Amino acid sequence: MTESEFNKLADETLARIEQSLDDSDTDIDYEMNGGVLELSFENGSKIIVNRQTAAREIWVAAKSGGYHFLWTDGAWHDTRDGLELFAALGKYASEQAGAVVRF
Repeated sequence: MTESEFNKLADETLARIEQSLDDSDTDIDYEMNGGVLELSFENGSKIIVNRQTAAREIWVAAKSGGYHFLWTDGAWHDTRDGLELFAALGKYASEQAGAVVRF
């Protein structure tokens, strides 16, 4: 995958996360700044989702740890356990929100 293909795909993914938050009734604030999406929760915790162009990965920093997602088989998968990005993000956000969050 070229750098421009990666950036396009990563930007589309970040936009999809934003749209999911807009469409949900969760009380999660977010801010996008230059390929970094910051989710803020009522309890003061945060989740950071950002693209790592050099590695061609999307990285997630959550209260539970740091995770790297690589595009394989048509989806972003955690490089350690293979969990799909949107399922993983729902898990991490649910833990931090204290309620079920789906992406």
